[in-house]
Order: sequence, then C-alpha cells, then structure tokens
Amino acid sequence: MIEMELSKIVIDEKRHDQLIVLKEKNGTRILPIVIGLPEASAIKLKISGFTPPRPVTHDLLHNTIRDLEANIEKVVIDKLEGEIFHAKLIITTNTGHTKVIDCRPSDSIALAVRAHAPIFVEEEIIRQSETLNKNNIV
Repeated sequence: MIEMELSKIVIDEKRHDQLIVLKEKNGTRILPIVIGLPEASAIKLKISGFTPPRPVTHDLLHNTIRDLEANIEKVVIDKLEGEIFHAKLIITTNTGHTKVIDCRPSDSIALAVRAHAPIFVEEEIIRQSETLNKNNIV
C-alpha cells in the first residue's frame, strides 16, 4: 500500500465536476478521484479551518466514533471497478478490535481529514488509474 496525502480539491460549479487529487506522500504519483459536490465541500470546509455552528454530517460521524471510544486508524482505497473507486475505513475500538467499514473514498477522506488519519491506496489502484488517465477516461 502507498501512503497518499490530499494535494488539492478542484470544484467546477459550471460543469458540476469535483475532483480530489491525492499525491504519493514520498513520491510523485497522483490519484485523481471524481467526487460529489457535498463531499468536496465537506473536505474543503475542514481543511480551510472553518468550524460551522452545528456539526455537518462528517463531523457528526467523526464525533460519534470518537465518543464511542474508537479511532479512525486509516483509510484504504482498495478497489477500482470501471471508473468507480471503493474504500475502507479502518476503525480501532477501545478494546483493541479492528473494524473495516466499506465506504466511498470521498466520505472516507472527509473523515480522515477530521481524524488526522493517514490515507493509503493499493499499488494496483494507482496503476489502473494511470492507465485510465492516459486514455483520458478520468
């Protein structure tokens, strides 16, 4: 698995395209992922440092996990089917049990930025994405 970090968020309201770009933490490879506007806004809101007067959905889930005495250990983007990415949220409970929860990459990244959790991508996903990008599919 390759550790990645959020490099940038691109929001094009005219075309209704939103893109997050992950960059290899100790390298140069990138992974662009098309996401929804609400998720892009939730990520951008958190990294900009803005705190809304009431918790938004990702804040609520992060607070719930924390209040249940569990931690978001990491996010793993582990599958690419066609042009659709899949991710797992890895949570460790206070009793030491690990829970793996299926989720969208956008939601997992929105939670990772709140929990300061690392983001990992399977090597094969990066290879597949590079092929899609070369063929201008993504």
